[in-house]
Amino acid sequence: MTTGPDPDALLRQGLARHQAGDLAGARQFYRQALALRPRDGNALNLLGQIARARGDLPEALRLIGQAVALHPGAPVFLAAQGATLAEAGRLPEAEAALRAALAARPQDATSLRNLGQVLSTAGRVGEALAPLRQAVALLPGSGEAHLALAHACREAGLPEEAATHAARAAAHPRLAEQARFLLAALGAASPPARAPASYVRDLFDQYAPRFDADLTGRLGYRTPAMLAELLLEAGVAADGSRAVLDLGCGTGLSGQAVAPFARRLEGLDLSPRMLAEARARGIYHALHEADLLDFLPRQPGAWDLVVAADVLNYLGDLSPVLAAIGHALVPGGIAAFSLEKGEKAPCSLGPDLRYRHHPAALRALAGSAGLTVLAEREAALRREKGAPVDGLLWVLRRA
Repeated sequence: MTTGPDPDALLRQGLARHQAGDLAGARQFYRQALALRPRDGNALNLLGQIARARGDLPEALRLIGQAVALHPGAPVFLAAQGATLAEAGRLPEAEAALRAALAARPQDATSLRNLGQVLSTAGRVGEALAPLRQAVALLPGSGEAHLALAHACREAGLPEEAATHAARAAAHPRLAEQARFLLAALGAASPPARAPASYVRDLFDQYAPRFDADLTGRLGYRTPAMLAELLLEAGVAADGSRAVLDLGCGTGLSGQAVAPFARRLEGLDLSPRMLAEARARGIYHALHEADLLDFLPRQPGAWDLVVAADVLNYLGDLSPVLAAIGHALVPGGIAAFSLEKGEKAPCSLGPDLRYRHHPAALRALAGSAGLTVLAEREAALRREKGAPVDGLLWVLRRA
């Protein structure tokens, strides 16, 4: 008598591939198991985890949702659903799923950490501290838990506790760069020349689903529109004649503002999820996932206009990027960008983990890069914690 494949054995084989990083191979085994046992919650959940890892959050939520529907009280599936909902920016639903998972399994350190991060993201930092502290107590060796608690403590105005946990996270090689950057923002280490690319990518990947609603609604964000207005005032016509590069394009808010200047509009960003949102707008001729300091040097004389709205705040030393922008512009080409205004020359790293630049220092750096100032203006870039963020808007021309 011949027996068919064993679904449990297929799941074990898939999990081994999954843990080895072979997502395509794992998915094949999980699908085979699901074909044999269509109501297998583990197969559905694991396929959902692969979809999540590939950035397909709708598919991940569909699959994990099926697992939860088949096994409503299963904490593993509820925890996975909560984490995925959080990644999709659906914070109230994420909180509900994570609390349900923790009701069944209260010592789940990962769900406690995820719940703390959801609460912190929702602006409820005071409530976030308890689950994050519990996660650290349960898993004192978890760098991720220490780093999440450090960020929450910083936002809650507890700099000493934040520095303690950031220092513990810095002992983990994968997190060391981000943790040292946080320590620098807390005044406990020397600031690096720029924010770590991994920090910026993770920050905006998490922020992508709610970016537009938060910035244009709650934070009153108008930087792209103000840059477009300053370009017009500086005599740059919105005549659709230029090759335009949108640095740090995010979801495309800045692209919308500068599209009237463009014959061809391309965007660049570190965050794949931001780029997915930008792609959905349908306004870009091309989008590039890259670091601007890697991309610009490969673009000699390629652009008539380079725009960077709220991007250079993550760079301390602006010399390399101004030189790279000048290199990428055609002779007479235009650069337009915003910065947060600082009182210390040339710049300082603020507790919000963004750099603030002094205008006098910027003028000197621009001149060294072969860029002349066409227009400059002080402006409130947005509101944070009820107060305006003081900024600088600049329009420069390559000599």
